[in-house]
Amino acid sequence: MVDGQVARITGKTSKTGSYLDSMFDKIAEVAIFFGILLGGYAQPSVVMLAITLSLLVSYARAKTDALNIKMQGVGIGERAERLLVIAIIGIAGFIEYAVIIVVIISGITLIHRMIVTVKSIKEKTN
Repeated sequence: MVDGQVARITGKTSKTGSYLDSMFDKIAEVAIFFGILLGGYAQPSVVMLAITLSLLVSYARAKTDALNIKMQGVGIGERAERLLVIAIIGIAGFIEYAVIIVVIISGITLIHRMIVTVKSIKEKTN
């Protein structure tokens, strides 16, 4: 979760590094949910919804970045928050509740980002 920040601080950023960082972040996130699914720690439909919404939150940010609209900090469920929920609540033994919370915060974040994006597009075109 801090490799991108370390690269920026040390001045060792690159487009390749940024791309690979994003891709490996998504692979790791899906792997975590896949492990939860295979382990039977939560209902399959809830896990699939969590994976879907998590990826859509990331896609919303990538798409708006392409439109030159910044989404960093928009929403309550960015990747770090989602993984912290899984880690902290999961360690406490309530992994299914953690996945449900991820679904909720991801859904809220996705809607928030969509609203902010549409407003930003309208402001830029007016």
